Amino acid sequence: MSGALWAILRRDVLVLLRGGVSGGGTLLPILFFLSVAVIFPFAVGPDPKLLARVGGGVIWVAALLAAILPLDRLVEPDREAGLFDQWALRGIAEEWVIAIRMAAHWLSFAPALMLAALPAAGLLGLNGRVTGLIELGLLAGTPGLAAVGVMVAAMTAGLKGGAALAGLLVIPLCVPILIFGAGALAIGGESGLALTAAASLVLLALTPFAGAAALRAGR
Repeated sequence: MSGALWAILRRDVLVLLRGGVSGGGTLLPILFFLSVAVIFPFAVGPDPKLLARVGGGVIWVAALLAAILPLDRLVEPDREAGLFDQWALRGIAEEWVIAIRMAAHWLSFAPALMLAALPAAGLLGLNGRVTGLIELGLLAGTPGLAAVGVMVAAMTAGLKGGAALAGLLVIPLCVPILIFGAGALAIGGESGLALTAAASLVLLALTPFAGAAALRAGR
């Protein structure tokens, strides 16, 4: 069983990194993330105090949008190809498959996103302390973003207009992570980071069961 799970993880990571059937892979979310950091100063003006005050929140919103860009290829292509049915016939529970898909989704965007946050912080004029809090917050919060993305993708797989519905469902579910992550920057304490990590852990615990139930219901 463990060998099969590792094989699924390797396959999922490679598919998501390469972009699957829709292309783009990791590059598209990162370019989107950096483009938001580049364009935002032009929208609000060059005031360094204003940029420093709101820049952290901008990075968090950009991270959310970058994380949900690949929603349409997280579950639906494999559902259409019948891969979930094949894994079920081999005795691999849907909960394991969804948990692996969460890990693959996180590996496909989060490490690169955290690296891209460094030049983004520089573009927004954030100091070293705030940049460090952002990096810690992304480390704590991106697993939750990945979990929400996979859960919503599983719930909307096979539905007409599922991609649009998924975008509407993801944002409210991610609000707690955004509030706690950005709140850690506002108060400058560890409590915001702890709450961000707690929200991520709750989502990580719920998503395998919710996603698996959605796949079984769709089948």
